[in-house]
Amino acid sequence: MRVEVYFDILCPWCYIAKRRLSTALADHPTTEVVWRSLELAPDGSRVAGPTAAEVIARYQSGPEQAAARVRHIQAVGAAEGLDLDLHRARPVNSYDAHRLVHLAASHGTADRVLEALLHGYHTGGLDIAAPAVLEALGTEAGLDPAEVRRVLDGDLFGDDVRADEREAVRRGIQGVPTLVIDGGPPASAVQDPVTLARLLGSPSPA
Repeated sequence: MRVEVYFDILCPWCYIAKRRLSTALADHPTTEVVWRSLELAPDGSRVAGPTAAEVIARYQSGPEQAAARVRHIQAVGAAEGLDLDLHRARPVNSYDAHRLVHLAASHGTADRVLEALLHGYHTGGLDIAAPAVLEALGTEAGLDPAEVRRVLDGDLFGDDVRADEREAVRRGIQGVPTLVIDGGPPASAVQDPVTLARLLGSPSPA
């Protein structure tokens, strides 16, 4: 089985979905998981601005609703063992971070590098548009630092990011996290592990 997951590091639901998918795939150890790029804000600034919590507040009807929304996301994340610090995470342009995941995919370590990026951004509040941060996270996740610098200094794997995004448009995918199982119709990847397990055709996880 091949599971493609469209994601963006900036999205806390993508971190939650990654955990839930891991649980749902417990009975499918040979499943190939392919992480596909889909930037939430391709024109986003490379300079960190407001926090994720402040950005969320812009789309709520008032401060109480905004605070409730943040608490909800954090509670869902906590149930999956995640510490989502939306008051430290600051959305930035994620293009280079996506290129780093594609570099990792070329070495078979995309999952590990993506985990480092998600944790660094959502829990550590790190600036994932900063080359030094990306180099540190990539190196800690097992990538060669010289290769990481070479990627960040140019536009290597940029075509891969754009190809993923064009394919997302072709498939009618407009948001993240979204999964595609064996080329089938897109489905939400943030569903609970029991539902995901059913989509994958496996018994419900314990």
